[in-house]
Amino acid sequence: MFTANPKMTEDKIVNDLKNLFGKEFTYADVKGYCRSHGVSESTVMKRVGKYRVGKGRYNLEVKVREVVEKIEKAYEAAPAAPAVNLVPGKDDRFVSFGNFPTLKKIIKSGIFYPSFITGLSGNGKTFGVEQACAQLNRELVRVNITIETDEDDLIGGFRLVNGDTVWHNGPVIEALQRGAILLLDEIDLASNKILCLQSILEGKGVFLKKIGKYVKPAAGFTVIATANTKGKGSDDGRFVGTNVLNEAFLERFPITFEQDYPAPTTETRILLNNGCDAEFADNLVKWAGVIRKTFFDGGVDEVITTRRLVHIVEAYSIFQNRLKAITNCINRFDDDTKQSFLDLYTKVDEKEIEEYNEGE
Repeated sequence: MFTANPKMTEDKIVNDLKNLFGKEFTYADVKGYCRSHGVSESTVMKRVGKYRVGKGRYNLEVKVREVVEKIEKAYEAAPAAPAVNLVPGKDDRFVSFGNFPTLKKIIKSGIFYPSFITGLSGNGKTFGVEQACAQLNRELVRVNITIETDEDDLIGGFRLVNGDTVWHNGPVIEALQRGAILLLDEIDLASNKILCLQSILEGKGVFLKKIGKYVKPAAGFTVIATANTKGKGSDDGRFVGTNVLNEAFLERFPITFEQDYPAPTTETRILLNNGCDAEFADNLVKWAGVIRKTFFDGGVDEVITTRRLVHIVEAYSIFQNRLKAITNCINRFDDDTKQSFLDLYTKVDEKEIEEYNEGE
């Protein structure tokens, strides 16, 4: 075992290391130097510790203070992405229905009031939030949640930009600082990693422990979450991947909206606004209505959503053939379900019976 050598001054050690290895060296180099010069590692490390620039790496031209200053500069660096206007565009096809007026009041109030919107897929939950913000000229930050979403995705982290490591705000921090509406889309797909938002859902902001900075919510900030379930999982297995959310997390949403499919007259207007003719729109809405009733009664496992009706209208504008448009848009269902849906449509739209029979 080596003992400390009082003659091994910092200047001597630094000069020795520089002559042997140049300005940059590693911990392995230090160990080799200690063995060859009969000096303890602790003696050398006490004198070169200030030059450490990374794990097992040293640079004689950089001292600790300079490293710290470089890191601090990274914290204060400009965001990796340029600032943009996050107000959604108004969509002339949009038709207000259901809880939209109430949701719009919440957003317009500017009060922090987290809201949870639940309902079957394809019934306009996300679209409604976007259009409420568009009509009120409010910025919207949308985050699509998955099982993989973690704190780094939501809050932010360090990113490599042009060779430099800089702090990059996540979408949650962007929304906080802008006073924007934060939309957590498909929140019931999240894991427990979503609990990093607890303090934010209390309106208290968040402490960024990686950079030692506290971010307060700007005026107007609030949170809206959408989900196909109520955060209790999917008992019937329809929404695979949805999870049971932490009760304390759900409790931080003071209000929950249950969104149904639009009423027939409203749904017809939606299809008309998407370029559908009145007769086809009326037939599609009747058809979807019968299927939904059967679905809710447990007679079928699939349902025709408002979004799928819009897809059919768009397909019709391309193919100019009603049955072809419907068939292509319901091919995702199993053969029996697809066939029963086609059979039902021909009963609703008698003009298509002949063409349907010819197709068989």
